[in-house]
Amino acid sequence: MQKELVTEARNPASADLDQLSTIDFVRLVNGEDAKLANAVAEQAQKIAIAIDLIADRLAGGGRLIYVGAGTSGRLGVLDASECPPTFSTDPDQVIGLIAGGSKALQRAVEGAEDSPEQGAGDLRDINVSQRDVVVGIAASGHTPYVIGALNFAKDAGAGTVACSCNPGSPVSEAADIGIAVAVGPEVLSGSTRMKAGTATKMVLNMLTTGAMVRLGKTYGNLMVDLQATNHKLVQRSIRIVQQLTDLSESDAGELLDSCGGELKTSIVCHRLGVSPDSARAKLEAVEGRLRSALGDSEQ
Repeated sequence: MQKELVTEARNPASADLDQLSTIDFVRLVNGEDAKLANAVAEQAQKIAIAIDLIADRLAGGGRLIYVGAGTSGRLGVLDASECPPTFSTDPDQVIGLIAGGSKALQRAVEGAEDSPEQGAGDLRDINVSQRDVVVGIAASGHTPYVIGALNFAKDAGAGTVACSCNPGSPVSEAADIGIAVAVGPEVLSGSTRMKAGTATKMVLNMLTTGAMVRLGKTYGNLMVDLQATNHKLVQRSIRIVQQLTDLSESDAGELLDSCGGELKTSIVCHRLGVSPDSARAKLEAVEGRLRSALGDSEQ
């Protein structure tokens, strides 16, 4: 018989949840959430190892593939969907798979998470290989869909990472790297969209952002590879060019326009006094790393 999972246990601090005033409820939830940063910090070494694995596979032309069910699956899809606008990644480079398919993003698909065969099948459908990294996300650490996917991925030679909130769970055992954030019982018993979901989002943020930093997608803490797909991002692009060139707002905008909206091209073009085509060639020669293209080793 499966022992009780920590994520399913009752939290003594919220035993009288339905009798709390609204402000006491808010303070309780906030207090429980405040514990999450330390819980994630305890997994720092494993998260760092996972980041390096992901960066290495992406640099070799592989993919990062998130696999999960319910809230965990939605968080993976969310993180994957944010990579193209933030880092100009190909939409097929970071992928999110959710049990039950895209319709499960908005409405629960009952029983979808219970099939390890479906987890394996979804990876088979996208031809997972040794070039890829598969990150299985399961708050409980017991989701059959995720375990099936991780086992299939490992057999295919892919790197495997598990992200869960119950230490010593089957998903951790099925992966090369097991990240288990001990968030403790939820304020609302078993509602892992709460602390477990928040902690998972924290980890996924680090995995993709860390890997993209390792791949040269940033310059310092500036997102120099973003895609300016709306007014807010156009303005952000202009501000970044200003910060790295000391140009006026209007001149930065004109420079961006002359370089097809490409941030890194614009900066190289201005700083080195070369044409946009020459700037692109310099960036291509150093795998898109702006700091290397500028010959700038300062941090």
